[in-house]
Amino acid sequence: MNAKTMTPTSQVLEKDSHPSQLTEVSLLALRGEVSNLPSPVVNPGKSLEFELKYDADAIAFYYQSRPLKVFSRILTVLAPTLSFAFGVWFDGKRGVKVKNDRRRAVQFRELLTKLGPAYIKIGQALSTRPDLVPPVFLEELTQLQDKLPAFPNETAYKFIEEELGQTPEEIYAEISPHPIAAASLGQVYKGKLFSGEEVAIKVQRPDLREAIAIDLYILRKLAVWAKQKVKRVRSDLAGILDELGDRIFEEMDYIHEGENAEKFFQLYGHMKDIYVPKIYWEYTNRRVLTMEWINGKKLTQTQELEADGIDARYLIEVGVQCSLRQLLEHGFFHADPHPGNLLATPDGKLAYLDFGMMSQVQPPQRYGLIEAIVHVVNRDFEGLANDYVKLDFLSPDTDLTPIIPAFAKVFANAQGASVADFNIKSITDDLSELMYEYPFRVPPYYALIIRSLVTLEGIAIYIDPDFKVLSEAYPYVAKRLLTDPAPQLRTSLRDLLFKEGSFRWNRLENLLKNARNNEEYDFDLVLNQAIDFLSSERGEYIREKLVDELLKSVDGLRKNFLHNFTYLLREQVGITAVKETAAANLEQQETLEHIQNVVQILQQTRGFDANQLIPQITQIFFNPGVQRLGQQITEQLLQKTVVRALRQLLASDEVKPNLANN
Repeated sequence: MNAKTMTPTSQVLEKDSHPSQLTEVSLLALRGEVSNLPSPVVNPGKSLEFELKYDADAIAFYYQSRPLKVFSRILTVLAPTLSFAFGVWFDGKRGVKVKNDRRRAVQFRELLTKLGPAYIKIGQALSTRPDLVPPVFLEELTQLQDKLPAFPNETAYKFIEEELGQTPEEIYAEISPHPIAAASLGQVYKGKLFSGEEVAIKVQRPDLREAIAIDLYILRKLAVWAKQKVKRVRSDLAGILDELGDRIFEEMDYIHEGENAEKFFQLYGHMKDIYVPKIYWEYTNRRVLTMEWINGKKLTQTQELEADGIDARYLIEVGVQCSLRQLLEHGFFHADPHPGNLLATPDGKLAYLDFGMMSQVQPPQRYGLIEAIVHVVNRDFEGLANDYVKLDFLSPDTDLTPIIPAFAKVFANAQGASVADFNIKSITDDLSELMYEYPFRVPPYYALIIRSLVTLEGIAIYIDPDFKVLSEAYPYVAKRLLTDPAPQLRTSLRDLLFKEGSFRWNRLENLLKNARNNEEYDFDLVLNQAIDFLSSERGEYIREKLVDELLKSVDGLRKNFLHNFTYLLREQVGITAVKETAAANLEQQETLEHIQNVVQILQQTRGFDANQLIPQITQIFFNPGVQRLGQQITEQLLQKTVVRALRQLLASDEVKPNLANN
């Protein structure tokens, strides 16, 4: 039977515990010195009762009584950092182009490596930004993903025995003599089980918790000081660091990582060309993780992938679609998608690795992000400002009057859906300047979302400098707007399609064109969803407006028919006594053209089959929702027709006396 195991030390940083109540065992646990304690077995089907959690109060309590250790760490960070900064400044004075200096790039990589895991994480993020980091530095920083200095095998083997209760030789039929990769939090060996499966064996670095905790403690102290002393700082910097601390501490618990991998597989493993490796729970514990070995190459190894016949750009598109579902559909997302964690498999699939740093986007935030995208596309900056209130960037009592034109300036070049041509980094930079000028506060969840998206975009730009993540994302957003029954998105759809009561056919055409590019969107889906929505109480407003447009089109068809008929009688038959009637006016003609365009788009939509159209229509007529919708439309058509006839009658009565008086 497979079993998940955990150590009692995972109870150390429970947030419900007051710092003063921490025992000596707790303080030892913070240094990772109680690994020899027995590990109780936990049912793999249930959530863990205790987890390795980040607790800022407990960490502060621990280090407040150790000022010399904190001061020593500050000096350890400052001394080499200032030395490197001075060297770069001096090179600039001598006319040396630092961005092309490989020696400085190597020094920078070595500096981050020396400073420890927290700074290595910063370097990993920079390694995915070719638009920010010079190529020479970029090449060096990519080594931080899996080419860090390894720790001795003896330490790793000791951890395996302590965590799993057996020596590596007793557990694995084969194990590589040296680590295959060494990353910021651990190193990986390639092995084989006695049952024959190839596996990756991930072993945590020694003294990791204390190394991470002291840096977070120092940075948090700086964040609190900045919040109190610097008026320009309005964001909850300490909260952002706490969010990062939560994620890093979870990443140090390999049991939690294994659970994340299984959850990720359940939510996204069904997607086309997405692969999630299997976790071997009987060989996994807090500091040791055994998972399926993935043979693959990094997406940034474009030449090697091309030689293997694998399209790296396509796999980035797959990654973007998966990220959209992570952020906007289920809310459970991979917060660290650097190139070392995204591999192209030999059969052309995108394999996700390293599920330690995951985060959650709550439903209100997910819908708020979609609404914000819609308002940007729609150039509704008042709506966008209100979105930022809903997303907790602005307090409800904030005066939005000066902020609305500021948003308009940020997106000044966006016309319609052309916002898709922007890249996330440029938008983020522009918004950062805006947030600096106005009373914005950055909620903690936002930092990890941006980190994830910007990192993914960085990989995409490395593969294809012209890649636009937002352009790839909009078909998914369009599909959600047209098919998601959530009230928030139905409201967004209404706001997108109507302006001052007028139906904007070009918006509908654009949505339908984009949505049909999404693989999960088809004709039956949009038809059934549209019928359900339009026949519901929530769809009353759009239904009434569509009836108005239907009346325009019917009236336009009638006028065109009479115009063509009277023209035929006069010109072809020679009956000049017949008065030629006017054709449809410009508005009616445009409505007819838009309807024709929509029909053509639907005909080109996945799932549309002319041969099956008659059976589909027959089946639709027996749908209770369709019957109810038909009855509602018929009633509204009759009402509007009677009202229009009365208006025309009254108008003609008013004209006759005026003519008589003349």
